[in-house]
Amino acid sequence: MRAVRDIAPVPGRKHVRAGKVAGAFRPRSVLVPVLCLAALVLVAAVNIGRGSSDIEVLDVLRTLAGGGDERETGIIVDLRLPRTLAGVLVGAAFGLAGALFQTIARNPLASPDILGVTWGAGVGAVSVIVLGGSAGQVSGAAAELGVPLAGLSGGLVAGLLLYALAWRRGIEGYRMVLVGIGLAAIGSNVVYWLLTIGDVDDATRATTWIVGNLAGVGWEAIAPVALALGLLVPVTLAAAHTLGGLQFGDETARGIGIRVDAARATLLLLATALAAVATAVAGPLTFVALATPQIALRLVRTPQPPLVGSMILGALLTVSADLCVRLVAGDLPVGVLTAVLGAPYLIFLFLRTRKEVRA
Repeated sequence: MRAVRDIAPVPGRKHVRAGKVAGAFRPRSVLVPVLCLAALVLVAAVNIGRGSSDIEVLDVLRTLAGGGDERETGIIVDLRLPRTLAGVLVGAAFGLAGALFQTIARNPLASPDILGVTWGAGVGAVSVIVLGGSAGQVSGAAAELGVPLAGLSGGLVAGLLLYALAWRRGIEGYRMVLVGIGLAAIGSNVVYWLLTIGDVDDATRATTWIVGNLAGVGWEAIAPVALALGLLVPVTLAAAHTLGGLQFGDETARGIGIRVDAARATLLLLATALAAVATAVAGPLTFVALATPQIALRLVRTPQPPLVGSMILGALLTVSADLCVRLVAGDLPVGVLTAVLGAPYLIFLFLRTRKEVRA
């Protein structure tokens, strides 16, 4: 138990000397995000260029800058750009949500996947998919529009349950992870039960959503998620100024004037909203929110997962995974690759945790 409870601060502390935890400028904190952003632009351009007729990267960039001909503009802007843009937005939201969850819980295993938030979104979305089909409760356009909204609502409900059940005179990271694992187990079983009562077509559609997929995302889905993230991200970054104090423990944080419970509740709600919005668009893309904050932490070498770095790295990972599945297996859902990568990474985290705690 102690191993799971205390593993979060250890990786960051190995890279930061005493006295340099706060207030020191690190070139890596700027260089790494800039390089990741450049890589994201390149990978996104390659991904947009892939299709029935491939388009060169330079032509894609020229078209996005407004210099392409009418044919290329139609193909790139109308047909291919929404999928890649969805990957960028969803990946950034998952990366930021994962960084918040892991910092609040001080545990690298704390992510929307592990804590049940994405499974809560899954319950909401799959309910609409199944009930909108064979059960006849929702139909037509209402079912199509209801899936993202139900996913968002289910994720928010799961986040509120997580906070309510994990709170005992404050939020303890170890308790939050245990409660989240229980919520994830309940949510996953409800989803599987819903699949058994739906017909084959509904179950297939729901399974594709559960795995996580960017195919078929159009501009009608981009506008709401862009608006939601345009509101949530600035508020989250503004509210995250308390994270540096929270990492030192509740007593120290209170001593420097932080309202610990209110700060954690606010950040937990924002992290849940970010994860729920991303899940509503592309489904629960596993591994992204779990891995990107820890990868960003080790690249930037900060005492806690960097928020902006986690966002950019999450977007880069999601778009890169989408490109890989398209190159290797056509239109295989991107969530298949992230799930395959997630299992060995989770094992790696456990093994690394045991090694660090013993040391």
